[in-house]
Amino acid sequence: MTVVQAEPGMAETRTAEPGNADLAHFTAVAEIAELEARGRLVVKQGDKQIVLFHSDRGVYACNNRCPHEGYPLSEGHIAQGRLLTCNWHNWKFDLETGETLIGGDTLRRYPLRLAEGQVWLDLRDPPAEARAAAALKSLRDSFQSHEYDRMAREIARLMKAGQDPLIAVRRALFWTHDRFEFGATHAQAAAADWLALRAWKAGEDPVRNLAPLTEIVGHLAWDSRREPVYPFPQAVTPYRPAALVAAIEAEDEAAAIGQLRGALAAGLGFKELEAPLAEAALAHYADFGHAAIYVNKAGQLIARLGSEVAAPVLLALVRALIYAYREDQIPEFRDYAKTLAAWLQDPDAGSGPKPNTGTAPRLPRPEDFIGLATPAALARCLDFTTDPAALYQALLGASAWNLLHFDRRVEARNDRPVQDNVGWLSFTHAITFGNAVRNLCERHPQLWPRGLLQMACFQGRNAAYLDREQDVEAWRVDDAEAFFDQAAARLFDHGQFEYIVAAHQLKTFMAAREEFLAAPEWPGRGDLLAAINRLLNTPIKRKFTLRTARQSLEFVARED
Repeated sequence: MTVVQAEPGMAETRTAEPGNADLAHFTAVAEIAELEARGRLVVKQGDKQIVLFHSDRGVYACNNRCPHEGYPLSEGHIAQGRLLTCNWHNWKFDLETGETLIGGDTLRRYPLRLAEGQVWLDLRDPPAEARAAAALKSLRDSFQSHEYDRMAREIARLMKAGQDPLIAVRRALFWTHDRFEFGATHAQAAAADWLALRAWKAGEDPVRNLAPLTEIVGHLAWDSRREPVYPFPQAVTPYRPAALVAAIEAEDEAAAIGQLRGALAAGLGFKELEAPLAEAALAHYADFGHAAIYVNKAGQLIARLGSEVAAPVLLALVRALIYAYREDQIPEFRDYAKTLAAWLQDPDAGSGPKPNTGTAPRLPRPEDFIGLATPAALARCLDFTTDPAALYQALLGASAWNLLHFDRRVEARNDRPVQDNVGWLSFTHAITFGNAVRNLCERHPQLWPRGLLQMACFQGRNAAYLDREQDVEAWRVDDAEAFFDQAAARLFDHGQFEYIVAAHQLKTFMAAREEFLAAPEWPGRGDLLAAINRLLNTPIKRKFTLRTARQSLEFVARED
């Protein structure tokens, strides 16, 4: 018999003698008589801290640390001889069945034997696969009440079990994709950027590796919380790119999903599907730019997580494209269609500077678009159709200038009509949409006219909410690399309660950084970094009680 001295105040422990089959793999940790006399004992085995309970129902052994926040269960109380309560937050566990009665995470119990006057425990850890399966089950259970800290703990348990924690993200995409009534949300789009930030800055730091994954899973859980399943059609149709585009345009979910399933069944991936999806997304000035943004981010998300998530990501994406608002149909943006037609009828559009004209045409500048109403901004684009790349940089520069000069007084007012409900997040879309346009149109150049004119629509819709006189010099960034490092560190610990706010801050920052790095000679880079600096360091008002009350009263007063 091997005898091991326990820590001071703890019972001594020993392992079973060879040949004792009943006690194989068990370790003696305490004397039964002492346990009976005291009712409970804490024993330590390596890094394990275990509490033993003796009651009229039997003897039980479990982790002494409550799975909620780690408080000692030895300070809890026992009811009915088996029901253990942690007195800190009233979590309750059935020691006989192992069930968590109040709370979330599962309490680990230890198999035990009573023999030779000793309490013997099986201290072996379950196989890694079993621990990972239990963590994933508990992770999914946490979605019902959106237990953010529990989500983090379960992903941490995956990591402790030696599993790839990205499994949690992949599973979450499957668990939630059919619980979004109108398709993909910022949860999927931001997921791509959280993974990019993690790959860029987390390194070997386990905290920074875990935090972005918790944000992704938490956002997916939040946006799908308590939603029923909205089933996707199951029919599989032979895939034709034009048919997919037409089905989305017709808002025919059955036909569009059939085409998507046909493409996936044929072994096609996002690379082959991006062109028709981008065409469908840019067929209209749609959904405040979300449509194109979501296509861009879906490709990035699949690239990081693998083709196994293509189905849930693309199913949610196609549904979102079908339900996207077609804003070019409303009066403010009706000039978009005729301007696009005029561009497409120009034989020189997209062909670059015209040769043999004596002088090269003037390149567009951001100031060509700043302050223009939508019709004028659209018309101005027609002056620069020969160089889409230059026009893109001018429009993105104007978007950066607008974000830098957003009039914060707009958020404070409550005496304006509903169409003036404009805030910081509204202005950020011009940047993230522009980033999506460049990524999609560089790969599919035929879409440049649509993407650029839709960027001009953003100039028009933001023109009325600028403060040209404000001093913005304090926001200027002298050291871009240091700024990126500081901003990234801040985003890891953003402090925003609303997922949607953190998602916009992250997506806008990552888009701006990508654009900054993509164009080393672009003059607009200074405004872009200053705008992001201002965005990340300015409080964002998110609830408008007086405005909502006044607009509601006025709306109801006008009802027939």
